[in-house]
Amino acid sequence: MEDPDRTEVVLLACGSFNPITNMHLRLFELAKDYFHETGKYKVIKGIISPVGDAYKKKGLISANHRVTMAKLATKNSDWVEVDDWESCQSEWLETLKVLRYHHQKLLSAGVSNSLQDAVPITKLGRKRKQEPNRHEPIKKRSVPQVKLLCGSDMLESFGVPNLWKLEDITEIVEKHGLVCISRAGNNVQKFIYESDILWRHKNNIHLVEEWITNDISSTKIRRAVRRGQSVRYLVPEAVRAYIERHGLYSADSEDTNAGLLLAPLQKHACDPRGSQAPSS
Repeated sequence: MEDPDRTEVVLLACGSFNPITNMHLRLFELAKDYFHETGKYKVIKGIISPVGDAYKKKGLISANHRVTMAKLATKNSDWVEVDDWESCQSEWLETLKVLRYHHQKLLSAGVSNSLQDAVPITKLGRKRKQEPNRHEPIKKRSVPQVKLLCGSDMLESFGVPNLWKLEDITEIVEKHGLVCISRAGNNVQKFIYESDILWRHKNNIHLVEEWITNDISSTKIRRAVRRGQSVRYLVPEAVRAYIERHGLYSADSEDTNAGLLLAPLQKHACDPRGSQAPSS
């Protein structure tokens, strides 16, 4: 029986997914287990949002391929899906804007559902009588919380100058929340302790320890592929077949965007409000 007192949560993972790996998918499962074990939350959906081509990261192949691979990877999932809104934008978007977009989307869906529930059913051809108490009182539906799902590397990237805006970090941890998957013995807690902003909102930063560890990364997958080595069982089989069929991740593709500055570094370096290490 479902517990109505549990807070509904949507997990949002942003990133390159270049390509998506089994580890990316494991993050969702680990986070879902963590939230359900608290007895306070119910994870209702997971969203994968690949970054757009304008991010300008070295070795980043086209969003079309990355989105397609992510959809193949989640084809059999009954709760994790891929959203291509971010990847379709002509300009790079801050992660906060993606969080806001999905929160607003859920908010709009909640309002729409409430309006549908509130409309009394009338039969066609009959004049409706005045029956003010005809239907049951409608309970106000709470909007699910959208939390940013990430690894410890993303959390620690908050300390890279000009990569994040301080006000963005603040709004992410204050209004949305983070779910960070970290390995046992990682220094994530120390990083949070040394940041006044993160420490202030530490109760909205959920640290999930990954006890069954693996070292799969998209960088290592690309390296193996361009060297002609097998990546079977490291990525979903449909993704492996897609990479092979389209000849992705060659030495030439790894040089894509070489020498270019990452979009956030370029944008925030010119902004006087650009991020500094969030320690004050």
